[in-house]
Amino acid sequence: MRSSVWPVAAAGIAAVVALPVAVGGAVLLAIGSSVIAGGGCGGDGGPGGGSQQLEGRTWSAEQMNNAQTITQVTQTRRLPRRAAVLATATAIVESQLRNVHYGDLDSLGVFQQRPSQGWGSPADVLNPAAATAKFLDHLVVIPRWPYLPPGVAEQLVQRSSRPERYAPQEGPAAALVGTFWTGPDNPIPPPPSGAAAQLAAFSASTGCGDQGGSNIPLDPQRLPPGFQLPADPRQRTAVSYALAQVGKPYVWSAKGPTAFDCSGLAQAAWAAAGVAISAGTTSQVHDGTPVAGLHQVQPGDLLFIPGSLGTARNPGHVGMYAGAGIVVNAYDERHGVILESLDKWTPQIVAIRHIAGTPTPAESQRT
Repeated sequence: MRSSVWPVAAAGIAAVVALPVAVGGAVLLAIGSSVIAGGGCGGDGGPGGGSQQLEGRTWSAEQMNNAQTITQVTQTRRLPRRAAVLATATAIVESQLRNVHYGDLDSLGVFQQRPSQGWGSPADVLNPAAATAKFLDHLVVIPRWPYLPPGVAEQLVQRSSRPERYAPQEGPAAALVGTFWTGPDNPIPPPPSGAAAQLAAFSASTGCGDQGGSNIPLDPQRLPPGFQLPADPRQRTAVSYALAQVGKPYVWSAKGPTAFDCSGLAQAAWAAAGVAISAGTTSQVHDGTPVAGLHQVQPGDLLFIPGSLGTARNPGHVGMYAGAGIVVNAYDERHGVILESLDKWTPQIVAIRHIAGTPTPAESQRT
C-alpha cells in the first residue's frame, strides 16, 4: 500500500502550487489541504526566529524558511526523510537556499530550475513549495534513488556541470532537515532487483548502462573514401577526437584517455572541443538540444539507444555520429572503440542530442 502513496500522482502535484494564507500575522503556504510554512519574511524564519547556527554553520532566516518548506513539502507527500535531505542539499548548492530571481541562462529560484526546460513557469519555479514538488517529481522516478551514493541522485535530477558539489552538502542538509522533520521517518521502499538495479548501479557510477557493451549486432565499418570532417570548428574537434580513439579498449565507466565506455567517449570528445557535457547516458540524454530526427542529424550529435539494460526513457548506450553514415562507439570489452553503420543504429535510436556547432533548424528559428 505504501507504493500507492509515493510518489504522489502528477495530478496531485498541481495542489502544491502554494497560496498565501495569513495565520496570526505569519505567512504560510497552503498546499492542497495542508498548510505549511514557507517564503517567510523579515527575520521570523526558523524555529527560533532570525538566523540559526547548526553544526558550526550560520543560516539566515530566509535559508531556514526555505529548508523548512522543502522538509514539509516532502512530509506532505509521505516521502522518506532522505528525499528532503537530497532536495535541501541541492538547494544549498544551487542557490545557497535563497529564492533568487536570477541565475545562469533562465535559471531561477531555490533550485535554479529553468522554465525553458519544462520546470514550470517563472512564477512556479520562484515558489519554493512548487519548486520543491517539481524536484521531488524528478527524484522519485530514478531507480534506487534512496540508495545511490551521496551526490548521485541530485546530479541525475539537476544535470549539473559540477556534480561533485552535491555530496559535501548532504551533511549540512541533514542537520537542517532534522530541525524541521516531525514524527517518524517514512519507510524507504525496497530496492528493485534485476535490470532496474543494474541500471541504477550504472547511474551511480555515471557510466554506460550497458556494462558489457552495446547490444547492436556487430558490424564494424571503416571511414568511406573521401570522408571529410565537419566545417564547424567545435564539431570538427569533437569528431576528430572520437575518431582518434578507434581501437582503444572499452572499460566500463572509463573516461579516457587510454580507455572509454560509451558515455565516457562522448564526454571526452566534447571536452576536447571545449564543451562540457554530463557523465553517464541518463544525464547526457538531456544535454544540448533535441534533434527532430535523423534527417537533421549532424556530425558530433549524440545518438541514444535503450541498450540491454536501459529503456526509451532512460537509455543505456550512446554513440557519436561522425558523418557519412558512420557512428563512433565504444562497443564492448572485446572490441573496444569501433566505427559502425548508422543504418544498424537507426531502428533502436530513441533520442538524438545536438551538443554544439552549426545550429539545427529548430535552433535557427529561435534566434
